[in-house]
Amino acid sequence: MGHDDYRRDSGENISTRLTYLLIGGGIGAILALLFAPKSGQELRGDIADATRKGIDRSREAATQLGNRAGEYYEATRGRASELYSQAAERVTEVAQSAREAAARQGGTLTAAIDAGKKAYQEEKRKTEMSGRIDAAPNYGNESSN
Repeated sequence: MGHDDYRRDSGENISTRLTYLLIGGGIGAILALLFAPKSGQELRGDIADATRKGIDRSREAATQLGNRAGEYYEATRGRASELYSQAAERVTEVAQSAREAAARQGGTLTAAIDAGKKAYQEEKRKTEMSGRIDAAPNYGNESSN
């Protein structure tokens, strides 16, 4: 049984190998025709044509790249300008609110200082008045201490 299986596989294997050999030979023949040597003048002409095509493609690619770079630059510049404007507005708003807060705090501080001065002057006046009353001469109104 094992010996017969080997012969049958080998027969199918040979036909498969022959098919691959024919396909490979066909591909080789096509490649040989494509890469057959040409005369010097034909070869130089082909090289010159390929070089011109390469240069033209490079110029087209450079032009497209330049156009895209210009578009990206304009889009980025517009976005940067927009962000700068927004940042400037926010800084102005924050600065204004800081000024207002400082003015409110400054007003409160000034009011507190004025109230302190007024209280000091009032106490000073009371002290001076009480000192005058106590220091005033006592003409017959003797009080019992």
